[in-house]
Amino acid sequence: MSATPDLSAVVEAWSERVKSAAAARAPLRIVGGGTKDFYGQELLGERFDTSEYAGIVDHDPTELVVTVRCGTPLAALEHALADCGQMLGFEPPRFGAATTVGGCIAAGLSGPRRPSAGAVRDLVLGVRVLDGRGDALSFGGRVMKNVAGFDVSRLMAGSLGTLGIVLEVSLRCLPLPKVEATRVFELPPDEAIRRMNEWGGRPLPVTATWYGEGKLHVRLSGVESAVAAAAREIGGSSLDDADRFWSSVRDQQHAFFARGVGSLWRLSVKSTAPHAELDCAQAIEWGGALRWVWAEPSGDGERIRRWAREHGGHASVYRGDKSTGAFQPLDPAMLGIHRALKSSFDPAGIFNRARMYPDF
Repeated sequence: MSATPDLSAVVEAWSERVKSAAAARAPLRIVGGGTKDFYGQELLGERFDTSEYAGIVDHDPTELVVTVRCGTPLAALEHALADCGQMLGFEPPRFGAATTVGGCIAAGLSGPRRPSAGAVRDLVLGVRVLDGRGDALSFGGRVMKNVAGFDVSRLMAGSLGTLGIVLEVSLRCLPLPKVEATRVFELPPDEAIRRMNEWGGRPLPVTATWYGEGKLHVRLSGVESAVAAAAREIGGSSLDDADRFWSSVRDQQHAFFARGVGSLWRLSVKSTAPHAELDCAQAIEWGGALRWVWAEPSGDGERIRRWAREHGGHASVYRGDKSTGAFQPLDPAMLGIHRALKSSFDPAGIFNRARMYPDF
């Protein structure tokens, strides 16, 4: 696959703009497609549009690695990969045609396939970033063997643009599954959680789960013989138009996400955590490890965060009232680490200021 035209002049211009902003300590708000502006805390600073720096730099289908620029539309990348029988294993949510690859990395959000394929940071092999001094830095590489700087590359996933502008990212791809089938079960929540954990501990080709309104949906992916055998083993009924269903879950277009009453919370907990007795509409993904909760803005926040802590995780306000903070407060030691990282990559504090926490 041929590379797109050289866009080095764009990076040079961006570098000068970053240097000027750092000298003036003027905040910049990094924006790709703007489809995830709802995520995180405040949106502060002058808009810094990254959409012009787009294109696939390199794709080696035999190595299952693709390197792509930050402004590349997610849809364009996925189309190119599909033409080669490949996909992004972490199934990033598609919030619209404007969604960019850089935004997917910065947000760090993964879709239904995350438990079986890995999270965003698990599939990042290398990054090239523009830091708060206007310097272009490279970390990691384009193959799994090159582990130099690998952890730094992973830091960029989910950092919400607070550490720098992701110019390019190298990602590990996965082959598209030969066959997929979805099985549906009518179960109470705790039995659904038990079964998800049981199946997750067995060699079954489970690649997605969703529980809501008394129904558990389980997606099986792989070669035809393995999928058919697993479907017979776990039972359940089949689902018509399963692709549409899982797309609605991945892209958060499912009816559950459209309730719009109160605030939508996202809880990451142990997969074995029981069903939360919160008197709120709930849905469960990732074999029990991801819980979605609609709650009233007032009074429920501390209760939800306490429940998440008690079950080995944390809770964030995904959409809605974020007056108590979008993300779970950090303990002093962890806050110190975050501040040190921010100071190292962005000493003037200009990138997406207060997007994650008010302290940086």
